[in-house]
Amino acid sequence: MELKTYRGHIRNWEALCGELGISKTLSREAREKAILLKGYEAWGMELPDHLYGMFALAIEDGGKTVCFRDHFGTKPFYYYLTADGRLLYGTMLRDILSQEGFVKELNEEMLQIYLTLTYVAGEDTFFKGVKKLMPGCALTFENGSIEITRYWKPEFHPDESRTLEQWADEIHSTVQQMMREVKTPDETAESFLSGGVDSSYVLAMSDAKRADSCGYDEERFDESRIAAVTAKLLGVEHSVAKITPEMFFDIVPYVMFNMEQPLGDASAIVFTLGCNATAQHTKLCYSGEGADEFFGGYNMYRNAERYGDNLKTFYVGNTNIMKEEEKQRLLLHYNPDVLPINLVKYIYDETEGLDPLTKMSDVDIQIWLEGDIYLNVDKMSTAAGLEIRMPLTDRRVFDIASRMPSRFKVTEEQNKVAFRTAAAKVLPEEIAFRKKLGFIVPIRLWLADENYNADVRRLLSSEIAAKFFRTEELQAIYSEYVGGNSDLWRKIWTIYTFLVWYEEYFVKR
Repeated sequence: MELKTYRGHIRNWEALCGELGISKTLSREAREKAILLKGYEAWGMELPDHLYGMFALAIEDGGKTVCFRDHFGTKPFYYYLTADGRLLYGTMLRDILSQEGFVKELNEEMLQIYLTLTYVAGEDTFFKGVKKLMPGCALTFENGSIEITRYWKPEFHPDESRTLEQWADEIHSTVQQMMREVKTPDETAESFLSGGVDSSYVLAMSDAKRADSCGYDEERFDESRIAAVTAKLLGVEHSVAKITPEMFFDIVPYVMFNMEQPLGDASAIVFTLGCNATAQHTKLCYSGEGADEFFGGYNMYRNAERYGDNLKTFYVGNTNIMKEEEKQRLLLHYNPDVLPINLVKYIYDETEGLDPLTKMSDVDIQIWLEGDIYLNVDKMSTAAGLEIRMPLTDRRVFDIASRMPSRFKVTEEQNKVAFRTAAAKVLPEEIAFRKKLGFIVPIRLWLADENYNADVRRLLSSEIAAKFFRTEELQAIYSEYVGGNSDLWRKIWTIYTFLVWYEEYFVKR
């Protein structure tokens, strides 16, 4: 039996070492390897049930290969079956692309999904035949046959017997436990800090002595000024990576190459620059992902009740930027059967009878987090040589959210109510209850500026674009955007990032 590939961080390693008879004095690499092998020996396919943390791994067990991806998909895992029946796999796409037997072909149908969602959702990828092992799933490969089983899925069982304060107390005590597990005493971590409650709460609960933010000269987009106030209040050093438009556009090809799949989330570029800057002075950093999807953090969630049962006809997750008629006009090859809503039908089946907010949250937990947020965190931190740990992404944190009635998550006036109430135990109310802005970027301004957008203009009118799009339609959208309709920036950016990615993987290589 051999551990063939693994990336991750096991939080409950101390308890597992005791249970499995493993020395706690081993190095992290040695003990995690021992935990996974001895755990698999003891529990077989139930191994993930015993693990808290992030993991993607493959074990060769005689003539059988067994692969696991963690419950929320914080670490990616890819696989591909060759023409001669061999399984290629890895936690990076490049692990597969470089192997004998892999045939590189574009999965053009994914472009239809991408133009709506801005990320690669579901189990397929832009490489034909390469699939993602989805969150909470295990893969067994034996005698040339692949079997996928789902060992975990989000489930919701609202408990109406508790008060807001009781929910806040449970969140707070659980976050305290997460912070004890998220690193060992001999490790030193910094913490990413925006102006929002999630990163502020993580910083306040941690032993980090330094916080890291990104900022801009454009003051209305710059949360680093608010972050500086939080850092000063908590008595920690604060560093700001100032992002210029030149830096932003220059690094796009690097981002799309290291992301391995196109990602139309403009904040990913800023996050990359933040990772690269932070990696200059630490190798370990905390980040606050997970709480928004678990506890009702997005402003759109406040509309959940008015959507009602209509949700399942249109809600495919946090982003939905292009309708089918528009894609049909734009694309040279359009398949009417390839619809984003098909990716989430099983989720609506699983949440039948639950309230609309829970349905929205579950779609985002299963689709958006894996496809956008965690992909970005993993790929860009790895490229920078920085390890990021997310204390709020944990089954024990989700367990609270899964039992919490929606009225303690979202009201007409406020989102993430119980979570903010917990955070207010260690933060001033003006920080804990500050309105959510999101990870905002001045891209809607920069993209129209001819001082910076030369590569965007080049690719939109290129032979590459002409392979996939009716270029006159692309130019019409771009002209309308430059003419003053700044709301179109996201469509242009999503098309541009696909073209950059395609050039990196199918033209240059």
